[in-house]
Amino acid sequence: MEPTAVAPLAESVASLLPRARAELAELVGFPSVADPAQFPRSECEAAAGWVAEALRGEGFQDVALLDTPDGTQSVYGHLPGPAGAPTVLLYAHYDVQPPLDEAAWLSPPFELTERDGRWYGRGAADCKGGLIMHLTALRALKANGGIPVGVKVIVEGSEEQGTGGLEQYAEAHPGLLAADTIVIGDAGNFRAGLPTVTATLRGMTLLRVQVDTLEGNLHSGQFGGAAPDALAALIRVLDSLRAEDGSTTVDGLSSDERWEGLQYPEEDFRKDAKVLDGVGLIGSGTVADRIWARPAVTVLGIDCPPVVGATLSVQASARALVSLRVPPGTDAAVATKLLTAHLEAKAPWGARITVEQTGQGQPFRADTGSPAYTAMAAAMRAAYPGEEMQTVGHGGSIPLCNTLAALYPEAEILLIGLSEPEARIHAVNESVSPQELERLSLAEAVFLADYAASRTG
Repeated sequence: MEPTAVAPLAESVASLLPRARAELAELVGFPSVADPAQFPRSECEAAAGWVAEALRGEGFQDVALLDTPDGTQSVYGHLPGPAGAPTVLLYAHYDVQPPLDEAAWLSPPFELTERDGRWYGRGAADCKGGLIMHLTALRALKANGGIPVGVKVIVEGSEEQGTGGLEQYAEAHPGLLAADTIVIGDAGNFRAGLPTVTATLRGMTLLRVQVDTLEGNLHSGQFGGAAPDALAALIRVLDSLRAEDGSTTVDGLSSDERWEGLQYPEEDFRKDAKVLDGVGLIGSGTVADRIWARPAVTVLGIDCPPVVGATLSVQASARALVSLRVPPGTDAAVATKLLTAHLEAKAPWGARITVEQTGQGQPFRADTGSPAYTAMAAAMRAAYPGEEMQTVGHGGSIPLCNTLAALYPEAEILLIGLSEPEARIHAVNESVSPQELERLSLAEAVFLADYAASRTG
């Protein structure tokens, strides 16, 4: 697109930012954590209703709340394009991570708050901001002659829970999300101001591990020293998942892959991750190897007595939730079996161990040589003057990507979004940069225009 054509789009996007902020504030206001044990299901339903009304307001047809097999709702809408125009599927998700320690937030997690040039709130970047990015790009195009492609929008309701509802729904309705190109708005720039597409995603498996050793808790003075402690047994099992240097060790699972693309300097990673002074990083190889190309195990939580209120007891039972990020090239189902076998084999003292899978998603690798990537590189160049688009990996998981790639093997899949390091997604004080929102909305608008021209011209 010529600079003279980009300028009006840029002006439109800038003029739409106040509306974008107001709508993001409304959407962040729903504590839409897709876990009824933590927040009422009605909050997710209200957020889904908001998304549906937003799509109707933009003229989308066939807007529907899709009841997916995991008990959540995804929102779908279709906006037909001009005759002969390609169709682009835009993806985001409205469900969010729980707020964690609300007392650690500097402002309420479900109240969008501006501070130091950023907008703070759970889901502001991951991924309610992604939906606002899509809407802003479409509105800018409508203000400058119209949207030149057919558009489908799908906004998932359980991405953060990893329960696979939308993947199962898409497989049962294979024509619904068919598109020529798919833009996943749930990734982020390598660094704020550096335009980036994500070429690979690690998959994930979630396992709940329970250890039982006694019929009930025992007095630690009367029985401690001989009675098998379930919590101690669980700790040993979990410790077996790491080598001395902190590398992930799962029996039979390769962990020596290399990342050949853009590297992540260790000093930058320490700053982004806010590693405390004097504390070393874990694992071996480059940082990019460790977070984009290799498996990574994380203990997400442990059920055991809290320190406050604990009694002098030997624990009869303990359990943990363990995630394993699975790199491209490894089948997540195989990794799940290996991790399960590893955990079962490491239980000490004959302790009874039960392993239950609670979620799984496959890793993903995109074709970066496709025409859509060429169009996105030009769009990023227009939105970020003086910068060239970078291609990186991502340690996170978006299970839907592989489902879409399998259903629509001819479709090109691009991953962009607002989750740059300063966004602190999944942590307390998550935020989004309004400058990133503005530039990425412009990039998406330019991309859609250029992509339409390349396919119809």
